[in-house]
Amino acid sequence: MREAKVGETIRVMNIRGDGALKRRIMDMGITKNSEIYVRKVAPLGDPVEVTVRGYELTLRKADAEIIEIQ
Repeated sequence: MREAKVGETIRVMNIRGDGALKRRIMDMGITKNSEIYVRKVAPLGDPVEVTVRGYELTLRKADAEIIEIQ
């Protein structure tokens, strides 16, 4: 998800990894084929503010790295 730019709508292809981090990402509503709108990126690139399923969410760069996008 690192290559996504502000204002883009992206589609989740896969969530890599397993365990607690993957479960937490999925609990936030980020699942395969869901759409994510990139709202803002902090000045140093961390964190990223996105809209998923109608609500706003802030992701750390390390968490966003396990999300594969189209």
